[in-house]
Amino acid sequence: MVLLDGKKLSEEILNEITEEVKSIKAKGGKIPHLAAIIVGHDGASETYVNNKVKSCERVGFKSTHIKLPETCTEKELLDQVIAINNNPDIDGLIVQLPLPKHLSADKITHTILPEKDVDGFHPSNVGRMALGLPSYISATPNGVLEILERYKIPTEGKHCVVLGRSNIVGSPMSILMSKNTYPGNSTVTICHSKTSNLREITRQADILIVAIGKPEFVTADMVKDNAVVIDVGIHRIADASKKSGFRLIGDVKFDEVAAKASHITPVPGGVGLMTICSLLSNTLKASKKEIYG
Repeated sequence: MVLLDGKKLSEEILNEITEEVKSIKAKGGKIPHLAAIIVGHDGASETYVNNKVKSCERVGFKSTHIKLPETCTEKELLDQVIAINNNPDIDGLIVQLPLPKHLSADKITHTILPEKDVDGFHPSNVGRMALGLPSYISATPNGVLEILERYKIPTEGKHCVVLGRSNIVGSPMSILMSKNTYPGNSTVTICHSKTSNLREITRQADILIVAIGKPEFVTADMVKDNAVVIDVGIHRIADASKKSGFRLIGDVKFDEVAAKASHITPVPGGVGLMTICSLLSNTLKASKKEIYG
């Protein structure tokens, strides 16, 4: 079994971005600038945004971190988004999801300019991605593609089963894996919580990408021998033995499934770190105006 080490790959990618930023600075070019907005005090979201800010510092990006109270109105949040849209120094903007229930995630993400939408959630970027046009690909699916490519995992002609159909991961992942590209050229089946005979379908997968949002949902009896297993899920569960009081697990029961898989991502240390790298890569592209000119 080969561990698909997101920590190692993320270090490689961050080093590559760092070197490119040094070159930009040396030539007097524009330093990439990422802004992040977080609403409320969700622990997992705060940790994730803090990691994004630290990663910006690590590679030499500028970053802006805006915190709004959970009670903020939709207008107050939209005003922040519009101000950043109009700020020529800021290249990329992310609004951390999930948002409090009184705020429309669709309205907020659709207000972000497509050229600053480095999360790849705007309909313009989703549509361009589906058509095979240059776009900002959602950070998590892009991170999965990086893992497959950098570990040279064959995908052409393979049966790829995507478990989960969210607009953020499952749906774009299924499109990308079916594209006439590498990674891609797979025969793709997309499954979800309402799929009949789910176990029979996942057991057919040469590549199983799991983003169903349920802790340790995928067990050994759902996986074919020597399958490649990509676990996108991440969950905090209470653990009194840990200093933090919790530990992180994925959507896959790791110990069971690792014994059968040819390749598998760990949680933590897998896809999550690659997601941040993809976000920084998109911001670098935005600063260079590679997608929208």
